[in-house]
Amino acid sequence: MEKAILGLDIGGTGIKGGVLINGHLEDIRSIATPAKESKAFILETIAEFIETYLSYDLVGIGVGIPGLVDAREGIVLGLSNIPAFQHVELKKFLTERFSKPVFINNDANCFASGVHKFGVGRKFNHMVGLTLGTGIGGGIVINGHLYSGVNSAAGEWCSAAYLDHDFEHYCSGKFFEKYYHSKPKALAKLALAGNPVAIRAFDEFGHHLGELIKHILYALAPEAVILGGSIRKTFPLFKRSLFKTLSTFSYPTVIDRFEILLSEMDETAIHGAVALVELENEVVSN
Repeated sequence: MEKAILGLDIGGTGIKGGVLINGHLEDIRSIATPAKESKAFILETIAEFIETYLSYDLVGIGVGIPGLVDAREGIVLGLSNIPAFQHVELKKFLTERFSKPVFINNDANCFASGVHKFGVGRKFNHMVGLTLGTGIGGGIVINGHLYSGVNSAAGEWCSAAYLDHDFEHYCSGKFFEKYYHSKPKALAKLALAGNPVAIRAFDEFGHHLGELIKHILYALAPEAVILGGSIRKTFPLFKRSLFKTLSTFSYPTVIDRFEILLSEMDETAIHGAVALVELENEVVSN
């Protein structure tokens, strides 16, 4: 039986899993999240999903959660998309159920950790990962190590005030739905066909994202920002306006040493969840 690390990405609509074996992520599976059910029902669903991986010799379990987490104690403090999952001692539950080391963190932190350890962020000591999707999440790597902050809340620029709302309102799928009454994917097709309204939507989005990245640069001055999430695939449509806004940053010498890259991996959150497990190096070398 091969040794493996199990990574879970728990979201409001789906739970995805995969195992790291000899440095490669394999056996990706997913189930629907019973988001409207009770806490006990959700916990049992997660446990039953993990049981489908017990044919592997699991030496640890990493879990990414879309909300605030007490990473040290492994307590999920609250999830807006899963009402019953508030103050859940998930680490204790999984450790007692499976007798394996369990590590839990915010999913955006897992993205940053995953892209730094396994993806295009590997060459950077200081980087930020931004996930652009239905919402926006951020994770920070400093001196090669994930910085989570108190309750895994570091990098939560989504809630920082911007214009008449916050950055998430303008730098995620919410922007396209609120102001253009459409999903990003549908608007992207129109923009590629030359539709001027759709083109303007991505120009505006790029400007807002540029303002967010300037905010990050003033605070952290990282070597790179790595973009993940589904909206990253429309990058050519907002690249010009994004860099135009970045050109107004006050310190050009910082911009000269700064990169924006796209994550090449679609399962970065699972990679990051795997990276949470401290036994990883031992497993990979066996």
